Amino acid sequence: MQGFEKLSRIGLGLALTVGLTACRAEPQAADQFPKPHRPVAPIVSDSFSTEDARDRLGEAEQVMDLAGISDGMWVADIGAGEGYYTVRLARAVGAKGRVLAEDIVPDTRDRLAMRVQRENLDNVAVRLGKADDAMLPARSFDRILMVHMYHEVESPYALLWRVRDGLKPGGEIVVVDADRPTSRHGMPPGLLACEFKAVGLDLVRIQRIADGTSYFASFKAARPRPAPADIRSCKP
Repeated sequence: MQGFEKLSRIGLGLALTVGLTACRAEPQAADQFPKPHRPVAPIVSDSFSTEDARDRLGEAEQVMDLAGISDGMWVADIGAGEGYYTVRLARAVGAKGRVLAEDIVPDTRDRLAMRVQRENLDNVAVRLGKADDAMLPARSFDRILMVHMYHEVESPYALLWRVRDGLKPGGEIVVVDADRPTSRHGMPPGLLACEFKAVGLDLVRIQRIADGTSYFASFKAARPRPAPADIRSCKP
């Protein structure tokens, strides 16, 4: 299997490393991508809600069911925060599956790595990404999840352009967000679909979920990835 071949613990559990053997796409400067024509919500917390509250709603189970998460899959959790989805994905994919949990805040990444070690999640690797690049190994993942974080992405077109390279053939990117303006820590579904389409990712499915204000959306790489200069920013 290309990329993401080996998970190993290092240094007091403050980081987990992942072997990157697959070739990544040629790097592109961030300023080659368009800026979003919408507000970008600030990162105010690494926790969307309490885990008990989310469990009572059955959120993770519903999202993983809609995403078709199953034993043996390779899954990336982008903007993993405190690891609510990471630990549940680890159980869902089992010993033969793998989970890569990414965050761009070093302290958050470190706390998550310690949680992974504390809970003995041997099928999970944790890594520090960048605001415009999740640093995923190419062609490695069946599903890539972005849960309650897409509205905080400063450079959505650059991030999506790179993230889609991490999908296996037939893989999907899954977004969970609230149906409200980005200024109120949400993402209107129509605008989300437009931004994904701009980098060649087409909507597969969209559905309301547990709390009534949030939705599940999945996307596939249906068309060739455009050159950064050819991407057109969507207007709200």
